[in-house]
Amino acid sequence: MRLERLRIQGLRCLADAELQLGDGLHMLAGANGAGKTSVLEAAFLLSHGRSFRSGARDALLQRGAVTLSVFGEWRRADDRLLRLGLGRNGNRWEARIDGEGANLGELVQACAVVCFEPGSHALIAGSAEERRRFLDWGVFHVEHAFLPVWRRYQRALKQRNSLLRSSDPGDDALFAPWEAELVQCARQIDGWRSAYLQALSPHLQRQATRLLPELGPLECRYRRGWADDRDLGEVLASQRGRDVGRGHTGQGAHRADWAIVFEQAPMREHLSRGQEKLTAMACLLAQAALFAERNGEWPLVCLDDLASELDEPHQHAVLDLLQSSGAQVLVTGTDVPAPMRGLPVRVFHVEHGQILPA
Repeated sequence: MRLERLRIQGLRCLADAELQLGDGLHMLAGANGAGKTSVLEAAFLLSHGRSFRSGARDALLQRGAVTLSVFGEWRRADDRLLRLGLGRNGNRWEARIDGEGANLGELVQACAVVCFEPGSHALIAGSAEERRRFLDWGVFHVEHAFLPVWRRYQRALKQRNSLLRSSDPGDDALFAPWEAELVQCARQIDGWRSAYLQALSPHLQRQATRLLPELGPLECRYRRGWADDRDLGEVLASQRGRDVGRGHTGQGAHRADWAIVFEQAPMREHLSRGQEKLTAMACLLAQAALFAERNGEWPLVCLDDLASELDEPHQHAVLDLLQSSGAQVLVTGTDVPAPMRGLPVRVFHVEHGQILPA
């Protein structure tokens, strides 16, 4: 999968910028605040429907602007060209595929971007929501039925939570249909997540061996969000009284989590901040490799401020892997990192919201 052209209008400091891309490595160099990260953010928006920056939805618009748009031309492995667009006017988002209106799910299904950025260590050290989001993006690109089932689950969860705040928890007639829907959807989601993590594990072990050999073998541990030895329907019924006190549903697929346990670092707290970053990098590379295995093409790989996040030996290791894979890669930094010098790389300068070939 190759992004051939990217046009950005009204996104942060990028009033009207365009980028023509080729195969392999690309470097976006420029001063802090020039707009380098926003270029990666634009590609990520097309693939995820959101920014990788936390709390960024209201900050996406350029100051004083009311609209933004991102347009990309993507070349698939079968040589098919897809023209994908995402625009925002006020609070309203609109997706388009080849000029036709599309829903957001169809848009993000059509392209794939993985991004390593300064906040990526939250995948290891942050909340369970970050890890579920990572897992579900991978499942979404494997199981086409995942999104409608996930949406059904979210709707049933919202309805049950509303009942918890307004109804008698003993009224089975009100709760039973929504709890039945939660159980049915949770079983499917749990099965898909578990299978995906099992498929991801060998890729993750290979990447961790490359980046963190001192930590030894690893194991992925998955928690589905309710006790393994209990039926979710029974759990929901028995926990209604407690859930009323909480005001929300305490167990279910929305509470799932997973963790990486290294032989030499059995607890997350045993990892240094640098090792958390490298573990997050291993996760993203593993996810990209599994995507390539399943789809016959690598996703676009974005590496934001690589030289500041990884030391030179690990930069070399990551770049060597990506170069040998044939993946298309976008790297940002204030200057071309030493490990990239001498490699075949296209360099662009980002200045005052403009992207200029070197």
